[in-house]
Amino acid sequence: METRKGSISVLMLPWLAHGHISAFLELAKRLTEKNFFIYFCSTSINLNSIKKMLPEKYSPSVQLVELHLPSSPELPPHLHTTNGLPPHLMGVLKIAFEESKPFFSHILNTLNPDLIMYDFNMPWVSASASLLNIPSVLFFSFGALFTSFAFRFMENPDASIQLHEFEKNALKAMLEFSTNGVKDADLFCESVKLSRDVVLMKTSTEIEEKYIDHLSTLFTKKFQPVGPLVQKIVDKDEDTEVMRFLHKKDESSVVFVAFGSEFFLSNEEREEIAYGLELSRVNFIWVVRFPVGEKTTVEEALPVGFLNRVGDLGLVVEGWAPQAKILTHSSTGGFVSHCGWNSVLESIKFGVPIIAMPMHLDQPLNARLVEEVGVGVEVKRDETGRLDRKEIAKVVRRIVVEKHGMEVRNKARELSEKMAMKEVEETDEVVEEMVKLSGKRK
Repeated sequence: METRKGSISVLMLPWLAHGHISAFLELAKRLTEKNFFIYFCSTSINLNSIKKMLPEKYSPSVQLVELHLPSSPELPPHLHTTNGLPPHLMGVLKIAFEESKPFFSHILNTLNPDLIMYDFNMPWVSASASLLNIPSVLFFSFGALFTSFAFRFMENPDASIQLHEFEKNALKAMLEFSTNGVKDADLFCESVKLSRDVVLMKTSTEIEEKYIDHLSTLFTKKFQPVGPLVQKIVDKDEDTEVMRFLHKKDESSVVFVAFGSEFFLSNEEREEIAYGLELSRVNFIWVVRFPVGEKTTVEEALPVGFLNRVGDLGLVVEGWAPQAKILTHSSTGGFVSHCGWNSVLESIKFGVPIIAMPMHLDQPLNARLVEEVGVGVEVKRDETGRLDRKEIAKVVRRIVVEKHGMEVRNKARELSEKMAMKEVEETDEVVEEMVKLSGKRK
């Protein structure tokens, strides 16, 4: 497929995680509406999911391009994604992704786009682009607060930068993760340095302006917010068990519990959450997930008798639930979230208060932002870093039942309106930056 005449072509290569892919895809949709043509590159297993997320109207302007990763008995093609990937294979997937460089170079030479957009852990993409004099730009699907703290931590891990122990440990584990002897922290830094003139960020000045400004000053490079990039909802009224459950409940009486597509609760965490929900006596929908290949049933994974004891108060769903549709339903009054960045922005966008239960990576710092801007409350861990069922029940009731929940809901709705007003302006600024960059190619 050829680029439309007069349009700017952009080759996008996100990391192989759902949260990163969905952010890139939403930005791709917005750019096509501004006369851009997108080559969207990922593995076959991810492209199959992308096809379902891409409405027909975008098909003429978005071409899906397959990236071949080397396969092995340990990592067959259906595991060329982080979605459901057993945690011990994450390093194997990163190595396979690195080994796809020659094939990506072939794609680059064949398509010869005007611009390349790459992710936080792949400076080699920018290096390949520079050989062809193609401008490349980094797109962070992380928040600005997390990114700001990450760079400060990299400069001096021992410095007192107001990080709690749980936040510090999560940040350290993420940045020091090593692939072929190269730390993610080094990839992180190099990716920023190689980005041409500007770095794009999935965030809004309405919630992170001071952190965006700090990053721009730190790197003497413009950090440009692109808005929350929350996917539009279709088929809102479909008849499913989840929607039927919500229709029966009172307004703002249900808490939605979900921890994303890449994190799997330990038995201890699952048990504390189960007993916390039971103690709260609040209606809930809980999405329980297991890694690919793990032969465990929901009944086996939950405390004995839990489902019978909660009865009609709760609905446990295995694997997946329509998160956006649940969050926009009038019966939903709170979101027990791991605070993955996409989930945080989605919750704010839909005006739903967050019961923050961060687990790892950027999530503890995202939870800090949730409290800082007033759209949620974090479930505090005990002195050993463990979750406590009584604390979980207390925070759930505080948000869904008590007066404080109304204050948080009002703040979430207020921020939602402000972000929506800013989003058009931020998209226009992104387009302006992309046009400038494409014009610099000689």
